[in-house]
Amino acid sequence: MILLDRLGKQYGSNEALSHVNLHIHPKEFVTVVGESGAGKSTLIRLLIREEKPSSGKIIVGGIDYEGVKRRDIPRLRRRIGVVFQDFKLLPNRNVRENVAFALEITGARPSVIKHTVPKVLQLVGLAGKEHNFPRELSGGEQQRVAIARAVVRQPKILIADEPTGNLDPKHSWDIIELLLKINRYGTTVILATHNRDIVNALQRRVVTLRGGRVIDDQEQGAYNV
Repeated sequence: MILLDRLGKQYGSNEALSHVNLHIHPKEFVTVVGESGAGKSTLIRLLIREEKPSSGKIIVGGIDYEGVKRRDIPRLRRRIGVVFQDFKLLPNRNVRENVAFALEITGARPSVIKHTVPKVLQLVGLAGKEHNFPRELSGGEQQRVAIARAVVRQPKILIADEPTGNLDPKHSWDIIELLLKINRYGTTVILATHNRDIVNALQRRVVTLRGGRVIDDQEQGAYNV
């Protein structure tokens, strides 16, 4: 599903990632951990083709990023859903409209949108909140909207970048349980976090970054940095 081969990224003299080798299988749930500056965010930007690597290779779903042209990037990104710490919702659109927007920009037919959006809102536990605006929702609910928007196009991969960073412990666990649920439906999930309690409780595969390098990769790991 995802293959990183000797991946490197430099910003001037700063080496953000160096010789990263990683293989993530379909339907895996992988947690990427590391202190601030370890390279987690850089890795995500490379995976969603927001930036290009300085060296090495990225292959996702059989697509070699080296051969991806600029015009093909939007289609590539439809394979990958992304959730961020700060929600990034459209404040003047309600819940249904925020989620539908992700389909509208791909040219989906109105009938498809009408059929799909309620199912996704049911999945993330927001049935009945369709007409609420972001300002009327709790932080946990806003993150659920963001997750719904990320998965409404049925991506094969979901990347969650510090999705619990702005949430209290209860809502944090609600979001993690939702990510696990999405994973059980067959979506590969990559969770980037610095929340030690969540990582250690999950007992899933843990990839640890330090100084831009993978220093540990455990099938049922813990956050030991």
